[in-house]
Amino acid sequence: MQAAIGTPLASLTTMRVGGPAGRLVTAESVDDIVDAVREVDDAQEPLLVLSGGSNLVVCDAGFAGTVVRIASRGVRVESRDRCAGVTVRVAAGEPWDDFVLRAVAEGWSGVEALSGIPGCVGSTPVQNVGAYGQEVADTIAQVRVWDRHRGQVRTLAAAECGFGYRDSLVKRAGGRFVVLEVVFQLALTDLSAPVRYADLASALEVTDGERVPLADAREAVLAQRRRRGMVLDPADHDTWSCGSFFTNPLLPPADFQALLGRVAERFGPDGPAPPAWETPDGVKTSAAWLIERAGFGKGFGMPGPAALSTKHTLAITNRGTASAAAIIDLARTIRDGVAAAFGVRLVNEPVLIGLDL
Repeated sequence: MQAAIGTPLASLTTMRVGGPAGRLVTAESVDDIVDAVREVDDAQEPLLVLSGGSNLVVCDAGFAGTVVRIASRGVRVESRDRCAGVTVRVAAGEPWDDFVLRAVAEGWSGVEALSGIPGCVGSTPVQNVGAYGQEVADTIAQVRVWDRHRGQVRTLAAAECGFGYRDSLVKRAGGRFVVLEVVFQLALTDLSAPVRYADLASALEVTDGERVPLADAREAVLAQRRRRGMVLDPADHDTWSCGSFFTNPLLPPADFQALLGRVAERFGPDGPAPPAWETPDGVKTSAAWLIERAGFGKGFGMPGPAALSTKHTLAITNRGTASAAAIIDLARTIRDGVAAAFGVRLVNEPVLIGLDL
């Protein structure tokens, strides 16, 4: 376990903004994580847990307390059966895409559509990370956590995790749980899970629900993400972001009907209609569609220092010199513009530290 004073947090996040940490502790094992968090809690100091930094925007003043950086590593196969599949225990600090790459190489099916997502494994159950028709909730069997309230290690079965759209019990608990390890149950096959995303199916030249070789699925997903500036590249400012800054709105049916009315008022009865996906919890629509139709196109805000990606309107990007304040100012402009145009209030996906949107 290593400790440092005054480390700039901008260097540890994909948005590349944020002031210094009062103290940064790098925890390289489960025991290190538990010991570091317990020490901070016993001292009643502010705590920020950080792993890959891909879903975090830290204010320009930084964080005055202790930042525990999760840097544990390890992928361990616990069981393997042709019918039941493979059970794999992964350390929270394992880079997510490294794990996906290994899964594809080993013939472990179920996470290939989540290729190219930045961050670490321990963050994925918090947000119930998802893309291209897959969510980690589809394959998570258990999440091992440190419960700060009880002062003990606990194992949460998938059913206890309360997974929803970009949501989980761990997220809703507001920092109570620190993820230590994640256990995945994956199919043993060289074929992907059924392809459920239209653009991906088109790129693979298959119909909805077909399976393809795992490597083909991964490469097609990476190609889609690169076109959207969603694969990290230090030389490409379109990737200096948190990925999608806003979640897709999930609206009660009555609110979705009200949205359709606002759209008709704006564009006329024969104008464009927002995408709609029926879910058990309401109607999900597209944040990108709303952002673009509210007048915020690709590259809005250029030349910066903060601007929408030139490739993808859901990503707010740092063009190289942005402050956290500039990122939030742009996010507020877009959120308020969408609300004024369509009566829908967008919700930020990244966690904001010391910032008020």
